Amino acid sequence: MHFISEALESYATFHSEEEPVILKELARETHLKILRPRMLSGHFQGRLLSILSKLLRPKTILEIGTYTGYSAICLAEGLPDNGELHTIDVNEELFELQRKYFDKSGYGNKIIQHTGNALEIIPALHKNFDLVFIDADKHNYSIYFDLIIEKMNKGGVILSDNVLWSGKVLEHVNPNDKSTIALIEYNKKLKEDNRIETVLLPVRDGLTLSRVK
Repeated sequence: MHFISEALESYATFHSEEEPVILKELARETHLKILRPRMLSGHFQGRLLSILSKLLRPKTILEIGTYTGYSAICLAEGLPDNGELHTIDVNEELFELQRKYFDKSGYGNKIIQHTGNALEIIPALHKNFDLVFIDADKHNYSIYFDLIIEKMNKGGVILSDNVLWSGKVLEHVNPNDKSTIALIEYNKKLKEDNRIETVLLPVRDGLTLSRVK
């Protein structure tokens, strides 16, 4: 679903920062070789992730859901020289593709890959984070939030992707549609949690910014 017209979306993209060449290459290879290329953050959202990271200047970033690595590279653009980004994905078959583009991007030495179940990996990460990007299996969003909220530094930001779920959050929900039900509950959870302040942006498929008080 397009929440604004495709023409306006194209206008906004055209008048935003250019997509880096390395990310154009990654997007092209993803579309050619990988299933569900729509999972890419893409040019417009990628530039938004990049500029948010550059504004926050996080020393530590956690990404839940790497896919082919596009969003990780965007987020890494804001890391200082001693910063690090931990990214988690369950699909081990994507590991080499991710690493190839992480290294080509120039941020490879700052990006640490974790392969496996994020519900098991997150508790084993004994560090706090300035920026977190949640973009994995939707039915676990609330659990991911509960796992990371105590690991957030004060003033840190949690970004949650796909929170409008193609507009399904406004429709009559099929009881078997676990992802939509989970996202509706998650959006309510963020709104009501007094440890954070939250803004839900209708960018692409919905992106929530939650700042830790």
